[in-house]
Amino acid sequence: MASGTRRRLVVLGSTGSVGEQTLAVAAEFPDRFQVTGLAAGRNLTKLAEQVRRFRPDAVSTADAAGAEELRARLGADAPAFIGSGAEGLERVAVHDADFVMAALVGALGLQPTLAAIRAGRDIGLANKEVMVTAGALVRREVAAHGGGLLPVDSEHSAIFQCLAGQQRDDVSRLILTASGGPFRTWDAARIAQATVKQALNHPNWDMGSKISIDSATLMNKGLEVVEARWLFDMPPKRIDVVVHPQSIVHSLVEFTDGSVLAQLGLPDMRGPIAFALEYPRRLPLDVPRLDLTAVGRLDFETPDTKRFPCLELAFAALAADEAAPAVLNAANEVAVAAFLASEIPFPGIAAANAAVLDAHVSSTGDRSLRDLDDVAEADGWARAQAQEWLAASGLGA
Repeated sequence: MASGTRRRLVVLGSTGSVGEQTLAVAAEFPDRFQVTGLAAGRNLTKLAEQVRRFRPDAVSTADAAGAEELRARLGADAPAFIGSGAEGLERVAVHDADFVMAALVGALGLQPTLAAIRAGRDIGLANKEVMVTAGALVRREVAAHGGGLLPVDSEHSAIFQCLAGQQRDDVSRLILTASGGPFRTWDAARIAQATVKQALNHPNWDMGSKISIDSATLMNKGLEVVEARWLFDMPPKRIDVVVHPQSIVHSLVEFTDGSVLAQLGLPDMRGPIAFALEYPRRLPLDVPRLDLTAVGRLDFETPDTKRFPCLELAFAALAADEAAPAVLNAANEVAVAAFLASEIPFPGIAAANAAVLDAHVSSTGDRSLRDLDDVAEADGWARAQAQEWLAASGLGA
C-alpha cells in the first residue's frame, strides 16, 4: 500500500462483536482505513447505522426481504449495491478491497472467505469454522492464489506475533493457552450434574452461548488446535495446550534452542484486530496497559482430558483424515444445541461427539476435501449421525 493511501476494508459479519470492534478501530484511524463493503445478517438497524457512518459501496443482508427493507431505510444514503444471501455475501467478499475481515459466525463464512482468497485478498480470519471444517482446502487455495491469512483469534494472533521474524525450522512447539472454563476445579461427579446456567457462567469472558459451552467442555480449545494445525502448517504432535486461568498469556511458541516466546496482554480483542489490519505495523491503540505487579501471579496447569475429553477428540480428528474435523465440528454443534435445550446432560456432549467421530473413522471411502461439496457432505452426514445417536442414546430420558 502506497504511503498516504488508505487501506480499503470489507467486513463480513459487521454487526457482530468482532465486526463492530473492527469498525471501531477503523473509525479511530480514518486516515488509514476506508470501509468499502459490509455484510451482516438480520440486524438491519445496526447495519443501517454502519452504512450511514462508513459509506461503503457494497452491502449484503441475510435475505432479499432484508435487502429491500435496508434500501428503504437508507433512502438516498443507500449504497450502489445491496445484495442478499450467499450471492450477496460473495459479491461483497470480492468487492474493491485490500483487506477482508472474515467475522461471520459458523459455516456461513466458508464460501465468501474462499471467494476472497481466490480474489487474492488479505484475510483477517476471525471465523474459526473456516479452518476447522476446511483447513486443508483453504490452505491449498491460499497457496494457489496468494494473499495473506492473518489470524484474529487472540490465541492464534499471539502465535503469529511470536513467530514474526523467526525461522520455521527453529520452531519446536506451539502452545495454546486455555482459561479452563467454569468447571476447571470441579470433579467429574459434579461436572456430570452441571446445569446450563452453570456452564454459561464463564469466569473471564462474556461470550455467546455456543462458545461458552465449548469453553466449558474445552472443545473450543480443541477447535483452536485444529485451526492452529492448518494456519501454521504445524503437525498436531507439535501443538500443545496448557490451562492458564488468568488469561494474560494468550499463547506461546517454543524453539529448538529451548527458548519460549509468549504474547501477553489484557483481554481485549481490539489488539488482535488492529494487528491484523495494519500488519506488519502496529496501531497506537488507546487501551488499558498490562500491569504485571497488579496481576501478581501467572498459573499454568495440564488439561485433564478425563474430565474434559473433547480436547482429546480434536487431536483424534486431526489424526484421522481431512474431513474428520468438519465431522467433529458438526456433531458438536448438534450436541451443544441439545444440551442448551436441556435435552441431554453435560457429559452427553462429549459422548455424542465421540460416537459420531468413531462412526466416521470406521466408515469407508475417500475422506479428503477437494471442494466445498465435500465439506458440506461431511457436515450434513455428521449432523444426521448426531441426531440419530442422541435419539437412540436415551441420555435425555
